[in-house]
Amino acid sequence: MDFTTDRPRVLIVDDEPANLKVMREVLGNQYRMSFAKSGDAALALLEKELPKLILLDIMMPDMNGFEVCQIVKANPKTSHIPIIFVTALGDESDEYKGFELGAVDYITKPISPAIVRARVKTHLSLVQAEQLKQAHVDLVQRLGRAAEYKDTDTGEHIVRMSQYSKVLALALGMDEQKAELLHQAAPMHDVGKIGIPDAILLKPGKLTSEEFDHMKKHAIIGAQILANSSSPLLQLAHTLAIEHHEKWDGTGYPNGIEGEDISIEGRIVAIADVFDALTSKRPYKEAWSVEKTIQHIQSQAGEHFDPKLVELFIEKIDDIIAIKEAHQEQQH
Repeated sequence: MDFTTDRPRVLIVDDEPANLKVMREVLGNQYRMSFAKSGDAALALLEKELPKLILLDIMMPDMNGFEVCQIVKANPKTSHIPIIFVTALGDESDEYKGFELGAVDYITKPISPAIVRARVKTHLSLVQAEQLKQAHVDLVQRLGRAAEYKDTDTGEHIVRMSQYSKVLALALGMDEQKAELLHQAAPMHDVGKIGIPDAILLKPGKLTSEEFDHMKKHAIIGAQILANSSSPLLQLAHTLAIEHHEKWDGTGYPNGIEGEDISIEGRIVAIADVFDALTSKRPYKEAWSVEKTIQHIQSQAGEHFDPKLVELFIEKIDDIIAIKEAHQEQQH
């Protein structure tokens, strides 16, 4: 087996053959290398194979490094590739321009082999960390969708309610990073439905009190599935699983906590979840109109829902409706 194919590919772009040779000597033992002597040649190579990193000279004829960077970053297929400028230019304005265009770093000529190796290693490590993060988020969302497939047609419910949750979080003043974490964790709120028998989950009529007691266990099952993780994403998902049926007045389940003892994320998801559930068709009910659903949510301010969040939800109802219309259930 040729383990060299597992090495990350690095693209070096420089119009001076001597500089390409130096880079081959500095990096060639650690990475697979591609070389281009012009911007056009670099763009042509990117059409064939995507590298993990680009080391890009600025001062080149015909198309300079800034222009190449701009084209790479404007292309959705290549925009994620980190670009490090390797240049003799030392003016601060040149560095600023490069960063504005999307470069991640600068290495000045004449190069130091140790610095080149360190910078390349660092940025490739960041690429790997970001890929792992995205895989982690993707897996969480797919698990949430797997649970949702049991009682909706497509799992679009979790797409909608997680987006509603982010809209509401931002309206409340939550910063973008926390709101996005909520957006990523919300799809797991009902993962405990995996443990509920289909005879109960898909029952077309009203549940008996015994069946409803069994249905309520999905909050605890979900929390057990998500418990004891060191991941902030899964920690929040755990909170949402256990709290999304708690009510502001303390009459919810499974723990009967009330008011601000319920996390703000749990209170947000409670509204988002109920709005989407009521406006969606289920085996046991027809979809409610948006108007009827809004009236119900308003009537439950101070009982089921945090009154402040109800006000914000109504304020953002145009954004909510736009999300709902963009993610309708597929018809079979």
